[in-house]
Formats: sequence, structure tokens, C-alpha cells
Amino acid sequence: MTEYPTSQEGPQPVASAGGTDEAGHGKAPIAATEAVRTHAAGAGTGPAAEPGAAAAAAASDVRAARSAAGPGPGLPRPRGAASEVPAAAGSGPGQNHDNARPRDTSDGPDAVDAHDAARGGAARAPAGAASGAPGSQGVGGPAVPGGGAPDATAARREGDRLRFVGAATRRIARGIDLDEIVLGLCRATVPTFSDAILVYLRDPLPVGDERPVGPVVLRLRRTDRLRPIDDLTDISSTIGAGMDLAGAAGATGELDFSQLPLVGPQGDLPAAELCEIRPGGALAEVLRGVRPVFASSAGARAALPELLGVDHPLPRGNRAVLAPLRGRRRVIGAAVFLRSPERPAFEQNDLLVAAQLATHTALGIDKAVLYGREAYIADELQRTMLPDSLPQPTGVRLASRYLPAAETARVGGDWYDAIPLPGSRVALVVGDVMGHSMTSAAIMGQLRTTAQTLAQLDLPPAEVLHHLDEQAQRLGSDRMATCMYAVYDPVAHRITIANAGHPPPVLLHLGGRAEVLRVPPGAPIGVGGVDFEAVELDAPAGATLLLYTDGLVESRLRDVWTGIEQLRERLATTAQLTGLDHPPPLEALCDDVLDMLGPGDRDDDIALLAARFDGIAPSDVAYWFLDPEETAPGRARRFARRALTRWGLEDLSDSLELLVSEVVTNAVRYAERPVTLRLLRTDVLRCEVGDDSPQLPRQRRARDTDEGGRGLFLVNRLARRWGATRLSSGKVVWFELPLPGAGERR
Repeated sequence: MTEYPTSQEGPQPVASAGGTDEAGHGKAPIAATEAVRTHAAGAGTGPAAEPGAAAAAAASDVRAARSAAGPGPGLPRPRGAASEVPAAAGSGPGQNHDNARPRDTSDGPDAVDAHDAARGGAARAPAGAASGAPGSQGVGGPAVPGGGAPDATAARREGDRLRFVGAATRRIARGIDLDEIVLGLCRATVPTFSDAILVYLRDPLPVGDERPVGPVVLRLRRTDRLRPIDDLTDISSTIGAGMDLAGAAGATGELDFSQLPLVGPQGDLPAAELCEIRPGGALAEVLRGVRPVFASSAGARAALPELLGVDHPLPRGNRAVLAPLRGRRRVIGAAVFLRSPERPAFEQNDLLVAAQLATHTALGIDKAVLYGREAYIADELQRTMLPDSLPQPTGVRLASRYLPAAETARVGGDWYDAIPLPGSRVALVVGDVMGHSMTSAAIMGQLRTTAQTLAQLDLPPAEVLHHLDEQAQRLGSDRMATCMYAVYDPVAHRITIANAGHPPPVLLHLGGRAEVLRVPPGAPIGVGGVDFEAVELDAPAGATLLLYTDGLVESRLRDVWTGIEQLRERLATTAQLTGLDHPPPLEALCDDVLDMLGPGDRDDDIALLAARFDGIAPSDVAYWFLDPEETAPGRARRFARRALTRWGLEDLSDSLELLVSEVVTNAVRYAERPVTLRLLRTDVLRCEVGDDSPQLPRQRRARDTDEGGRGLFLVNRLARRWGATRLSSGKVVWFELPLPGAGERR
């Protein structure tokens, strides 16, 4: 099918006789066009209308021009004809051609259902009622003095109309989002079908089965017109001198769009931005009827001012069509098609074209809104499955990135996490569930939650992977995932790593050397019946550990080991550029790593977790073992006082001794093995007391007659933060005190 062009500026280039334009459309010689214009202009100038003679004269010149140019596919459709050719014989001067279809008040199927039946009637219509193609701006064809136009001309017009509808609907259907669909409607109809268009949509647009709450409001979504105004200075001055918008109408009272000033940066027609549909009003009745109507109809004459605004000038006759946009369940907007006086008015068959365009646009908007909702749900699901922000534990700095596989696959099974552990340690987790679906994202969320729970129990990394494997088997037989679980101890400057079929991590040393850590590969989670092995490695201060998923290093263009080697080289090159005496910035390092991806390297989603090891110096750590006896609280106070004196923090002595005494007393009461006491000096003063009792302390309000139960109340009032964590061998109770002058430093 041949598509009509959807933009037309100024006169068309002259074509040779019998030639075709660049789109493949046949062109008649210019002589034929001028002949039509000349006779069309003079057809109605006499005192007595002689439509048959005028049409016959015009047809005679057209046939002469055709015979001079040779056979061609048909007459061109010039824009800007002086006036319309009078009707063929049989339609008198006073005959009304406003044959708008009566409004269907039922809220039933779209108007498209009746198009096929209506087309058959249009083909049998008299020649005087047949219109040109949607873009027709000249005569309909040669007239015969004794009757209507030849059947061949009517068939050609109908074929042109069908080709236009097919081309326009294809252009509308190409859009995937709301703006693309509305733009497709505007570009497909202007100037081929109309000189201007205004598209109103409900604000907000309903999604699915949602029922509107409150009044229904239409917002002007987009406007388009035939051509812009070259010089707005004269028109602006004219309006400033007292000419209103209605004054831009022609002498006959019809709206001339070439004289209207443009409003807005995109050249919008002057129309109301918002329109509230009043229940029972004229606009509500027209929209409820679903079918397009002429502006000259009774309902549209009252509905258009309500939609466009009372100050908006309205064209007379059948030069405007109001087409409701009905989706699958309800009307979601309206489109107004406008033609200037230079062009033939709309005819009955044009209502069918407008109905087709409105139906395809509305259904496309419905699908776009549903697609947008699905994309929003996917984005929210993926966002909630991943941490909102990473913690900043003592002795390590963290940064992360996540990239979905593509816009059409917004959810996936990749995740990352950083979990603070007792003793200022931190667990680093990166995993990848097979697939890119909602199911994969749901499985990923369950595994991530399980990993967080197991980490809080302070289980070894190999045990965590073992329990994750059991959980995956309980979720289903085909739930497979890879996972890397590492625990970093900033005091010992060591890291323990266990792997379940995941790509190995890369460690970037301070001197710029990057190495791929040798970690036992292990089997993926969900296989079952396999053991996981952990390895303990040095984690020197200033080094950077990079954990990632296979989407970063594997694609259709390269295997995984080639990608890992490229990643190692990229890290080494980045370190060389930033200098060997200091590590590269963590956030910039993550961005630089993602820049290594090429156009064909995005086959999978990517999760990236980078950890910069700062560590805690041994001079900032104090550690003691206390036997579970009555003298333990006193010894703990003396040890804490000595540590504060060594660090120059004597101002905290009273608060620290009181809180240490309370916490150690509770630990000694239930412990059977030695109690541990550790002080850490970082940006805060942190105290940790551990024992072998798994029962966690709970704060309670003591009564006036109780002798105890006030220890944790004091801790809660004096400490900045405090907490208790259950371990595999007992528990740890910790609290933090701010350092003197910390507020000024921050």
C-alpha cells in the first residue's frame, strides 16, 4: 500500500509529465492543476449559480491537460485552492450537505464496528456526495453534464482513502509510548487529512480497570498545524491594537488558520489547556456517543466551546470534526480535526476516516498506559529488591551499581548487599538468579532476605551458602543461582570468601596491581548435595575488592574468562592514571568499569559492588578476656580507664565506666565461659561485650520496688547507639559514644 506524505510545506516541486514523486505517488502536470484552480475560482462568481456548466468547463480543461501530458494515475491534490468546486448536477444551491451521523448514546463498541457497512453505502453514493481522498484539496474529478462522476474516479478516491487510513494507522501503531502515539496521529493527519489537529487526553489517564475519582478533566496533550507563521510581529501588533482572536477569522466568518498567532514554544493553537467535563453537558454527551461528529451538528456546536474555550474561534460548516477517543473500556480523550477555508470541507466519508484514526489512537494509548504501568511496577520491584543505600561501616567504604539488561527487561535476578556484622565486620554479597523475569526477581528477593537473616546469625560464609542452597531447593527444583559471600574484618585486615559458581572477584592493590583472586568455584545454589569451601585472604589497607555478576564480563561477543581479563586490565589502567601512591576514587572507579562495555555487551543485567579496605589500626583497638566472676565489672572499668588515658579521651571516662560496668555485669550473670571486652576508636568510641549465652537482653521499665533492670535503661539514655546481636556461639552487646569535638569536625 502507498503511504501519503504527512508533512507539506509550501508549493510542491514541479514534476515532469507522467512522473512520480519520491514517495512513488503519481503526479499530473502543473497545467492540469492550474486549469482546475482557474475554473474553480470562477465557478461561483456569477449572479446565478451554474454548477453544471462550471464543472463541465473545469472537466474540459482537465481532460485537455491530461491528453497533453499523457495518461497518468490521477489529478494532483493542490493545497490552497481558491474555493470549492460546486456540487454536481442534482444538488441545488440551497441543499444542505451536513449529513452528520446521529449520535449513538449507547456506551457500546467503538465506531469502527460500523465502518465496513458504511463504506459499502459510500461507494453507492451519488457523485456529488463523493469526496476526494483525505488529502484532497482540489476538485473531486471531471464532472459529466448529465449525471455524476465516472465510477472509475469514485473507485480511485475510495482506494486513496483506504490507502491513507492504512498508512496512518501503521504510523500510529509504530509508537510504543504515549507521546509517540499522539505524535504519530498528528503527523499522519496534518496536512494529508486536516490543516490542524488538537489532541486532548484525560488527566490523569486511567489504567486498566481503575475507576476515576473526582471530576473528569481533559488536558491538551499536543497540537499540530499545517505551517507556521513566518512573521508574528504584524499580527502581534494587530492584536495589541484591539484585534481579538475571533478577528483572525476571514470576512465570511470562517476561521483562517494562516492568520492565527501561535502560542507556546511548539506552535500550539490557541486553545484551552484544561477542560473539566461537566456531567450532562454537551461535551459529555458527544463523548458518550463515541462517533465523530461535524462541528456544524447541534451537539458539537455546544461541545467545542466547552472543550476549546469560549474565546476560541470556531470554523463554520463542516470544517471541523470532533472525534472522541475511546479505549477498551471508556473514553480517554478527544481529537479535533480542522480545515481552513482554502480547502474543501469535510464530507460524510471523512467521518469514517476520523473514526478509524481515533479508534487506533485510543487503543494504542490504552496499551501504552498499560505498558507504562508494567514498566513502573518492574522498576519499583527491582528497586525494592535492592538496597536503597549502602551502610558505611567502620574501616571500609562501599559503592555499587546496577544496570538492567535492556529497557524491555527491566527486572532480573542480580543483586548485591552489604550487611554490618558484630565486631565492626561487614558481609559483602553478590548473587545472580537465572532469568530476567518477575519470577527471577521474586526468587532473588527471597534469597537476599535469607542471606541477611543468616548473616545476622554470624555464620561462616560456607555455612551461609549451604543454607542458601537448601532454601533454593525448597523454592523449587529449577531455582538456580550463583552467589559470592565474603566477610571482611577491618581489625584483622583479613577477608573470608566462599563461592557458589560465581565469577571470581578482582582485587586492586594500592600500587596499581590488579589480580583475580583464586577462590574455589563451587556449585551453583540450588544444585543440592554439594559442599562449599571458604578461603581466607589478606585484605591490605588501601586495596579495593570488586564483586560483580557475569553480565559485566560475559556476552555473545566474548567468553567469561576473556571478560575477566579485560576487567583486570581495565582496573590496572585506571590505577595507573590516578597514581600509584593513592587509590582511585571509588565512585569514579565503578563508572570507569562500566564504560568498558561495548554496544553488544549488554546481554545480561549487571550488579557491581566495590569495597575499599581502610581497616582499623592496631593502636586503635583494645581487647581483654574477663572470667565470669564478681570481680569482672571492676576489672573492666580499670581496663577501660587505661585505654581512654592512652588515647587522650579522659572526658569519656565517667560515661564509659558506668556503661561498661552495667553491660559486663549482665554478661557475667549468664555466662559460663570467659567474657570478651573490646574497645574500638574510630570516628566514634565503640564498646563490645561478648558472652556465650544466646539470650538477648531486652530493655524494660523497672518498677520503683525493683532492685535491678535499670542497666539497659542507662545504656539507652547515655549511648548514641546500642544493640545486641546473636552469634553462633553466643551474643554480643555493643554501644557507641561520640568522641569529644566530633560535632565540630562534622
